This record gives sequence, C-alpha cells and structure tokens, in this order.
Amino acid sequence: MRILVAMSGGVDSSVVAARLVAEGHEVIGATLQLYDSRESKKKGACCAGRDIHDARRVADRLGIPHYVIDAERRFQDSVIDTFANAYAAGETPVPCVACNQGVKFTDLLGMARDLGVDAMATGHYVRRVEGPDGVEMHRPVDEGRDQSWFLFATTRDQLDFLRFPLGDMPDKAAVRAEAERFGLAVAAKPDSQDLCFVTDGSYAALVEKLRPDITGAGEIVDQSGQVVGEHEGVSRYTVGQSKRLGNAAMLAGERQMVVGIEPARRRVVIGPRAHAVARTLVLRNMNWLVPQPGPQGLRCEVQIRAREVARAATVWALPDGAARVVLDEGAVPAPGQACVMYDGSRVLGGGFIRRVETEGEGKAA
Repeated sequence: MRILVAMSGGVDSSVVAARLVAEGHEVIGATLQLYDSRESKKKGACCAGRDIHDARRVADRLGIPHYVIDAERRFQDSVIDTFANAYAAGETPVPCVACNQGVKFTDLLGMARDLGVDAMATGHYVRRVEGPDGVEMHRPVDEGRDQSWFLFATTRDQLDFLRFPLGDMPDKAAVRAEAERFGLAVAAKPDSQDLCFVTDGSYAALVEKLRPDITGAGEIVDQSGQVVGEHEGVSRYTVGQSKRLGNAAMLAGERQMVVGIEPARRRVVIGPRAHAVARTLVLRNMNWLVPQPGPQGLRCEVQIRAREVARAATVWALPDGAARVVLDEGAVPAPGQACVMYDGSRVLGGGFIRRVETEGEGKAA
C-alpha cells in the first residue's frame, strides 16, 4: 500500500512509519506545523520547532519523503480560538478533539486523499477492527494509553481510510523498544502533553489574552446569589472543581464545588456536590459510528471525562444532531466536555455536553 503517516516528531508516529516501511509499504511522512516554533519552548509540546526537525531526521533515517504543512492559521482558528471561546461561554473545552477533527483528520486526511494514497496512519492508541458490518473503532490493548475518547468524532468514512498500527501494542515500553530496534533517534524522547499550544504552562493566561472581556477578578456566589468570596478569573474554574475557592470552600459545614460559571458577569457559582450531580445530559454535535438508536434507546456505557471510568446509561437520538443521555447513577459533568458511548471496548459514538439537569435543583444548568 501507499500510506501517508502523520509524523508529529514523537516516538509513536516515528515507530508507525518505521513499521510500515519494514512491512514493505510505500510511506510518505507529513508533519503539521501548528504554531510558531519560537514559542514552543515548553517541555512536552509537539508539532513545532524541534519536533519538525525530529520528524525529518526519522524520515531521512527511513529513506522516505517528508513534507511540512503550515497549518498555523487553521490551528489558531479551529483549536486555540475555539478553546478560548468555550471558556468565555462557561464551558470546559476538549481541544484535542478539535485538533484531531480539524487539522489532522480533515485537512491532513484531505491532503492524503489528494496525493492518491491508499490510507493514512497515525500514532494514536486505538484499534481499527474490521467488523461484520464495517470498520469499528475500539479501545487499544494498552488501556492506560487509550485515546479513543479523544477520537470519538472520527466519522465512519474517515475510519475506513485511517490506520492505527499501535493499537495492538502491549505497552509504551514495547513501542520504545521498537524505536531502538529501528535505530530511531527519538526512542527515548518524552511524550507530548495535553494542551501542547499552552507554551508557558498557564492555559488561563492564554484564555485571558485571547478573551480580555472575561479577564479580571470577580465574585464567588452561592446558588442564591449571595457573595461568599472572590476569584482571580473565571477561566481558572470549571464545573466540578473544588480547588481555589478560598474561604468559600466550606460553607455551613458542607464542602463546596463549582456548579456553574457565568463569564459575562465574571461570577463563579458554588454549591454542595449534591447540587452538581446530574443523571440527564443533552448532547450536541453527535457522531454515530453505529446506526442511531430507535425509540427504545441504546443501553451502553458512557465516559464523560478522559480518565474517568465508563458508567452505565441509556441514550436516545434527538433531532438536529443531538442526543439525550440518562445515567444509571449520577455524576458531575461539565458543559463542553465530551460524552462518549461504548459497548465493551467498541466506540459507538459521542457528542459534546450542551446541558445537564442537576438532581439538586431539578432544572437545566
């Protein structure tokens, strides 16, 4: 096959390229430049500066062509600005989903198709399984490195074209061992971290720079609107958080947490955990990897945060790309986060949390 490999400059995608070359495929390497290399000084960044250099070194070692695609403007618009705007709307964004579905699985995949290749491969830790009714996405063998939650928006058409060679690897040590076996200089390179575009380590500072309208101190209030404290910026808080509440962390003998954000008023609303617990979620921008459920709904497990355990739920499809999720047991979800459905290891689909109905108040939050 003729395969385009998305090479970030890290060990995972480098091993993917090396394995495919060793298997006899015609491999082309491509690296996205996502932001100014002069700003990418943070340890664990990716897709700029040193990483592009490392990807090129690996391509030279493997004897494959390598291209660098300038995607800075697109990344700024579709990921960074969207990230800041979500906080300005009181949501908790998931920028890695936007990155994969924007510059990676749309733009780069489109380039791959234009080049006439047979497939595009990445270093993501998921499994692509040929099922009886078509291609399926599953959690990887190494569930500690599972990235399926971040890839829920991958369409069935995209999944048909994509390949994930690392999904069957037992652990990261095995991947690094392969890198050493192939003689790749990145074998010991540290993993990239989430929010790679936050170059100074402070996502709140980035949000406040891009959205100065929500910048500045404000009030911490209880659910009756009574002021119980002060904060240094709403972008530093998310629903479910219990840190940075100061003296308001404990009221009337009860531990408090953030139950709502009002960016326009620069207010953080707090309450007891019971007032943030929800069983019913309304999702937007649903992507189904299986046929939409009928009126009876779909019994499955859902995962509402990247590192949380999946929980039992029933899901109903709604008009206009929406869905309604009723959890068997309450959780503390945050608007803007992803809610991904599973049947065992298989990804069934997912969407973004638009609204939650809390048990403590019995109304939309």
